[in-house]
Amino acid sequence: MDFSPTSNGCIRGIKCTADINGQCPAQLKAPGGCNNPCTVFKTDQYCCNSGSCGPTNFSKFFKDRCPDAYSYPKDDQTSTFTCPGGTNYRVVFCP
Repeated sequence: MDFSPTSNGCIRGIKCTADINGQCPAQLKAPGGCNNPCTVFKTDQYCCNSGSCGPTNFSKFFKDRCPDAYSYPKDDQTSTFTCPGGTNYRVVFCP
């Protein structure tokens, strides 16, 4: 996926060209895709209900393949992007 701003001077867009569905860990496989760990395990470790969670083996799996992705609550600032209101975007699902 490529999600890129086309107006308003944003610094950059986000991109992930990994085959997440094809490489999905067995525990997270779902028909036609990949579930998130909170949906599957329903534990604080993966759902971060306490507000004090950190990266997990699954968030690292996604982050390794898609470094721009915000992979868990409180992920680092390299995965936080903002653009001014009124920005136009180009979205490409299979770049």
